[in-house]
Amino acid sequence: MKGSLDDALKQRLKTMIFTECDIEDIAPETFDDDVMLFSDQCELGLDSLDALQISMGLQNQFGTRIVDSKEFRRHVTTINALADFIQPE
Repeated sequence: MKGSLDDALKQRLKTMIFTECDIEDIAPETFDDDVMLFSDQCELGLDSLDALQISMGLQNQFGTRIVDSKEFRRHVTTINALADFIQPE
């Protein structure tokens, strides 16, 4: 199943991101799957340090390494896009 259709995977990704980035004032389950994570419209306020934390979390929890910053920006755009990257089918 494609990652963006897997609600359990998307919830795991949200929980991982919220935990790695120490986000406590927003509940992961209320965060929209299509919000651009590193944009001004995103209420999470993520920065480059958070990107590193997310990258490390992806490696630790999903065995997915994204070491190139261009590759990271290409795949870690929204929860849906990230889920599709981790679970393409």
